[in-house]
Amino acid sequence: MTDDAATPPSPFHDLDAYVALPRMSGLALSPDGSRLVTAVSTLDAKRTRYLTALWEVDPEGVRPARRLTRSAKGESSARFASTGDLLFTSARPDADAEAPDDEPPAALWLLPADGAEARVVASRKAGIDGVVVAQDAPVVVVPSEVLPSAADDAEDERLIGVRKDAKVSAILHTQYPVRFWDHDLGPSEPHLFAGDLTTVAASPEAGAPAPRLALRDLTPRPGVGLRHQDAVLSPDGRTLVTSWTRPGARGALRQVLVAVDVATGARRTLVDDPTADAGSPVVSPDSRRVAYLRETVSTPTAAPQVQLWVLDLDAPDAARRVAADWDRWPHEVAWTRDGAGLLVQADDLGRGPVFHVALDSGAVTRVTADDAVFSDLRVSPDGRTLYALRASYAAPAHPVRLDLAGALADGVPVEAVALPAPAPLPALPGTLTEVTATAEDGAEVRAWLALPEGASAASPAPLLLWIHGGPLGSWNAWSWRWNPWILAARGYAVLLPDPALSTGYGQDFVQRGWGAWGAAPFTDLMAVTDAAVARADVDETRTGAMGGSFGGYMANWVAGHTDRFRAVVTHASLWALDQFGPTTDDSFYWEREMTPEMALANSPHLSVDKIVTPMLVVHGDKDYRVPIGEGLRLWYELLSRSALPADDDGNTPHRFLYFPDENHWVLTPQHAKVWYQVVESFLAEHVLGLGGDDVPALPEVLG
Repeated sequence: MTDDAATPPSPFHDLDAYVALPRMSGLALSPDGSRLVTAVSTLDAKRTRYLTALWEVDPEGVRPARRLTRSAKGESSARFASTGDLLFTSARPDADAEAPDDEPPAALWLLPADGAEARVVASRKAGIDGVVVAQDAPVVVVPSEVLPSAADDAEDERLIGVRKDAKVSAILHTQYPVRFWDHDLGPSEPHLFAGDLTTVAASPEAGAPAPRLALRDLTPRPGVGLRHQDAVLSPDGRTLVTSWTRPGARGALRQVLVAVDVATGARRTLVDDPTADAGSPVVSPDSRRVAYLRETVSTPTAAPQVQLWVLDLDAPDAARRVAADWDRWPHEVAWTRDGAGLLVQADDLGRGPVFHVALDSGAVTRVTADDAVFSDLRVSPDGRTLYALRASYAAPAHPVRLDLAGALADGVPVEAVALPAPAPLPALPGTLTEVTATAEDGAEVRAWLALPEGASAASPAPLLLWIHGGPLGSWNAWSWRWNPWILAARGYAVLLPDPALSTGYGQDFVQRGWGAWGAAPFTDLMAVTDAAVARADVDETRTGAMGGSFGGYMANWVAGHTDRFRAVVTHASLWALDQFGPTTDDSFYWEREMTPEMALANSPHLSVDKIVTPMLVVHGDKDYRVPIGEGLRLWYELLSRSALPADDDGNTPHRFLYFPDENHWVLTPQHAKVWYQVVESFLAEHVLGLGGDDVPALPEVLG
């Protein structure tokens, strides 16, 4: 038997196998530290959508993972209550409902710690959008939408029915914004409701209805206040802390931080800074302090800064910045159990380690040694162990644990230990390495390079430059949507660079590209591409460029400013910056990004007549962040004004892959397959130079 026959191909060689790979997200730790729960998404029977189930993972790493929930609707938002019971949301049918709904909204379910069957403990006609719990008290808070003219729950339910029966979807707006990412806002407004879990603690007797939470509206008439809330409860359950959106001049929005008394609903402002947004609050174990992130309001000449701050709930005016000299942007934050420090995840040189920040000295030390990104940080009750999800471009998110006590005592980063997960990690069809280059201004630019199996000096691989979105981000973690291993399985080397504007390299690295997208970000990309094609195992004569969102913008800029690539794929891309600014869902933010003059100087559409490279344009109609008008205008101008226009019969080397019901991303599994199939066929024709039957066939579902 040959080696090829003995070793089955990776799931990246077969798109059906790839979209069927289980995908883990979220992590919940029980109050006593004995149970760990994650969510796993898998294909449904028709293979047309993903369903999410809850799985239990052994924190000790001994027992195999076991499935906790199973339904045709799926489950999400898993949180352990202080009682040890597991709470989650699901739209699956409620057997105790007096009048079953054919399409019930998501309700709050409770899976008792004693192993009894899950039951609904709270529901609203508008649905329940998540759950917030207190660590040490039987208090729960749930977000749910309310129509602004409804005086109570009964009126809200009636008005929802009136709109549904009349088939009216019209919305009369009085404030900005009207859309967000992929959904319309209004007419309902998000509220936060509180309940006491002791009222539903006992399991119902046979034949008796399950007890329900009496939900109290903590935030009546919030307006747009909770559009982007990130609410948390203090461990003692007495205080809710959340960001609160306030409208400003010229349609601008800003985020302040508020505290809500759970018993009375009284709300007070903790942080209200016109020069910065406040959010991502985390309350200390003693329920007295709040750590939060402060993001400065950017201007066309000054990039934002993300800072770590701490305040005392009894003296919020004395808020102070922590680790002011640390030149990294904090993302996720968790308290150590003794309250003396913070665990902070931050991008760092193409990774996303966990750091410890000492509150007394501000000293920052690295905790994790892995070349990976950590998320969902959960500290054990005794403070000795950290649980998290670990991901990198070598592996998707999976649960791990690490010796936190040892790392803090020795001051030496430790390797995380993988826990038995609900699904094995997929085998990769290649290897991951790093590439570095020196930019025109002397800055170092680094990238990950996914090399296919068999790439060598004797058989160099064609190169695909993949440009990340954001632009404030980093190619440092696994992506199911832009997965380099699918193209590596087809023989391509995939370059994942972090050019100017990328996070994890310091504030100056971000500032290098601020307000000048076509300058340092572009030259950085060209420099790191030069370094990649200088390798003996990469073929510099066969190259392509791809990007989505800001990466799509850069792909468009690349197409108009160099002819070095044989093909360009641009997804959900910005094309005409004067048009984009007023039509995106957060126009006020764009006004801070660039002046009209800067936008014009950096707009790709002005170089359309210089485009000599075949382009594949991809756009979804439900994309509200980069509206479809960008893709439509790009397509028309490619065909009418580029150096490769359509001929007299309308034929063109360019292609437009349009998704009427997808958003900024292409999320449904069969559409994701179509995306990769069309990209593969386009690249094979133009980058590999294949023709006729050698070009991979387009999917028959395209007709």
